[in-house]
Amino acid sequence: MSDHYVKVKVQLEQMKSFGEDAEKEGVDAEEQVPVSPIPAPVSPDPSSITIAGKDASNTSITCKHRGKSRIKPGKDDKNSRDKHFSDMPLVSAPVGKNLNRPGPERTLHIKGTGRILQGKSETNGNYLTIHPSKNIKETHHEDGFSLARKRRPVTVDTSKAKTSLEALKLSIKQLKWKEFPLGRRTACDIYWHGVSFHDNENIVSGQVNKFPGMIEMLRKINLSRAVRTMQELFPEEYDFYPRSWILPEEYQQFSTQIRMVKENDATVNPTFIVKPDGGSQGDGIYLIRDPSDLKLMVGSQAKQAVVQEYIQKPLLIDKLKFDIRLYVLIKSLEPLEIYIAKEGLTRFCTEPYQEPSQKNLSHVFMHLTNYSLNVHSGNFVHSDSQSTGSKRTLSSVLYRLTAKGVDIKKVWSDIIALVIKTVIAVVPELKVYYQADIPPGKPGPTCFQILGFDILLMKNLKPVLLEVNSNPSMRIEHEQEVAPGVFEYVPSPVDEEVKVGVIRDTLLLMDPGHKKHSVSSQLRSGAFEHGEEMPMEGETQEQSPDGGGALPSLCLKQVYPKYTKQFNYLRLVERIAALFIRFLGVKGNMRLGPTAFRTFIRTCKLSNSNFTMASVDILYIDITRRWSGAVPDSREAGMGLQAFLEAFFYLAGRRFKSLALREQVMSLLELCEAQLEFQSPSIEDRRSVSCSRALPRAIRTQTLGLSNPLLSSPAPLRRATSQDHRLHQKLNPRTLRANVEN
Repeated sequence: MSDHYVKVKVQLEQMKSFGEDAEKEGVDAEEQVPVSPIPAPVSPDPSSITIAGKDASNTSITCKHRGKSRIKPGKDDKNSRDKHFSDMPLVSAPVGKNLNRPGPERTLHIKGTGRILQGKSETNGNYLTIHPSKNIKETHHEDGFSLARKRRPVTVDTSKAKTSLEALKLSIKQLKWKEFPLGRRTACDIYWHGVSFHDNENIVSGQVNKFPGMIEMLRKINLSRAVRTMQELFPEEYDFYPRSWILPEEYQQFSTQIRMVKENDATVNPTFIVKPDGGSQGDGIYLIRDPSDLKLMVGSQAKQAVVQEYIQKPLLIDKLKFDIRLYVLIKSLEPLEIYIAKEGLTRFCTEPYQEPSQKNLSHVFMHLTNYSLNVHSGNFVHSDSQSTGSKRTLSSVLYRLTAKGVDIKKVWSDIIALVIKTVIAVVPELKVYYQADIPPGKPGPTCFQILGFDILLMKNLKPVLLEVNSNPSMRIEHEQEVAPGVFEYVPSPVDEEVKVGVIRDTLLLMDPGHKKHSVSSQLRSGAFEHGEEMPMEGETQEQSPDGGGALPSLCLKQVYPKYTKQFNYLRLVERIAALFIRFLGVKGNMRLGPTAFRTFIRTCKLSNSNFTMASVDILYIDITRRWSGAVPDSREAGMGLQAFLEAFFYLAGRRFKSLALREQVMSLLELCEAQLEFQSPSIEDRRSVSCSRALPRAIRTQTLGLSNPLLSSPAPLRRATSQDHRLHQKLNPRTLRANVEN
């Protein structure tokens, strides 16, 4: 018997041994979850493998894989084979070749699949590399194919989900992820909170569906202040928000302006809507036509509220006023990523609309679109149809408008712009809240959040922002009276159609292994073109991440950074907020002390003979004192971001008097950035605020369009904060006021 024959026989015996061991290591198909969108190759049947040049029916192997598709090697040569059999099947060389030397490529043919695998052997007979045959068209990558691997299911803590629990459960079930309804001792991948970021204080990793400070930022007063700041800088771009006054601090201003309007034109009698600062679900909202009708006091305390111009000519359908509830996902702050749901809800009033008059001001079912109010009307219609009833899908309304000749493309363009501009307005203060709750360097989760935008279409189809809800209702059932005095929750098909899709797509986007799936590319490629009409026809279904079953068509579409070029110039206040955060000094602070404000002035060289440091101190005291009265429930003393913006605008006006406000602010900002860059060109931004801590720092500091790594926090600032109290006591506004230049 020739040596060659003996070597071939030994090789076949080894293959048989490997196949038997691999069969023992096999796992159930239910446990195999692919980590890439590439279809896993079919496991060959034991009787379907042939070795080129020789029948191998007696040396069959079963190609099952566990974990990383590792095949258990034999005892004799375990050490030398471990690293090579982790992700490749076995093959044999053509007869007549020496197996003890590296040789040319060998092939393995799997019957019934038309697949030929190729590779080279090592001196010990192990297989080195495998490539698909060039003669067979494969759907794999050019340099090989990936086998199905067992993947740990994504874990979701739903113990704090509250009213969104049912929709969340359906979404998790569709994705075949793992839910922990009572929480979990070890960390979960995603934590779903029902109210705020602080629902669970013990999270140090994973992802949370709430941003710190989002509830505070989207209260009526704070949202109005943020948008008003942007209206000062970009009046034409932010004309979608009604003119507003903050009560009680601006009551005199409101009264004076209304009186002057009526004196100039006696025929003008505008209507205003009053919204409590912390109100929700329509609670406490009422209409007025005269400032004397305001209810300013609640007991002995002044009532915090916003009064806005009432939109008297809304778009009507079936003679009813309605608004749009649009769901928006903020995936991260740095880089800023915004997604809009292409399907939303429309909530209808239950009484035919008439323009406001003194007689109908109290008719809430005519003027207010809040579902929580109209559901108590005898005219409210619960419908299983998406195009009828008092709550309908947005797409059904757009169909109606399209049939009437409305340019939906233009409407969507305006809505997208409204959403992006609003988010840009609130992001600066959100970053301040975030760095206070999770300072850089402190362990913490990343954040994302679904917001509910309430938008009204005017008769001329211009969208108007009514408010933004930090905790939009994700309930997919409604309360119904099944017997006199007996109520129970019954399913709401319209809510389920919209809300489950929004939550499911959000989870897909936040999947820790999202980059390994095809979903990311599908979401990106499917994003709206600016002004593109919303798809209204059925779309193809997508495969679930585990490769089994099909998910409904994608709902969330990216709008930012897709449209960075169109809107990035609006992020001016974010750059000022970056300066503010840089000079906060002590981690966790949200307010500048007097020493930190002085350091800002000195560092940026903003003081001179006409504006001395004594004047700086008076400016700080005046602005801080005024804002402390406007924000009585502030966390701490000092100058907050809004107060700092007022001071920054004042300094810009002093220094660049001949320019318009926007140019003044831009000029001062560039001056400050240049001074900081000159003084510390090599200091890394140690205080960069990120809601995506897994990203490289270089990526996290790009989004403002700044190339400066100057926003660092020097040690002197941290030491100086302890001097704030002493400096407050030393400053005497009465003796220093004479030094301020008028």
